[in-house]
Amino acid sequence: MKVIYLVRHGQASFGKKDYDALSDLGHEQSRLLGRALAGREVVPDVVVRGELRRHRETAEGILTGLADVGVDRRVPVEVDAGWDEFDFEHVVQVHKPMYRSRTIMLADLARSRAPREKFQGIFEDATARWTGGESDDDYHESFPAFTGRVMAALLAAASMTPDRGTVVVVTSGGPIGLATSHLLAGDASLWATLNKVAVNTAVTKVVNGRSGLTLASYNDHSHVEHDRHFLTYR
Repeated sequence: MKVIYLVRHGQASFGKKDYDALSDLGHEQSRLLGRALAGREVVPDVVVRGELRRHRETAEGILTGLADVGVDRRVPVEVDAGWDEFDFEHVVQVHKPMYRSRTIMLADLARSRAPREKFQGIFEDATARWTGGESDDDYHESFPAFTGRVMAALLAAASMTPDRGTVVVVTSGGPIGLATSHLLAGDASLWATLNKVAVNTAVTKVVNGRSGLTLASYNDHSHVEHDRHFLTYR
């Protein structure tokens, strides 16, 4: 059986100057996942990752975790920009132009008693506008364009899966939710709902069989459930 595991990156640095860098906790989550995969005898034949720093650091952490329990970490790593997250900062800024200034954005969020929750609400409104299809020309990458590249990346990962082999793809919540929605519903109708519950370093399992690609599980994060310290969404 051919299997593709879609892994969301570890916790990034929300609110920091470089969001794309993993936090210390994100590095821990990544190594923890590597050890958990080894414990389930899931050893990738190849790792595919997006171009973003958080994808690279998560992939490195997974390989380190595998090596911690004796698995050879010399696994081939391929880079495919098709797995990059959409530019959520741009999508938010189109919806809320004042947020083009990071200083103003942080000050505005800081005035809320729950800045993360406030940002989540703004994020959901912004992505609803982006996916609505009425303002595609306002964006560097429209939602249909994002959909096209993610689905092409999924097919590319499927094509490189060896017989009875395993591919681990390190990406972000947006591409995983989109791929999952298409596998379940044949379109992007479930994307927003799935995207809201994506856990850092959660694993989505896709079986690559004779009938094509089939979703086996979504957002499995059992490796972090033993300690809520490790359970993060952003």
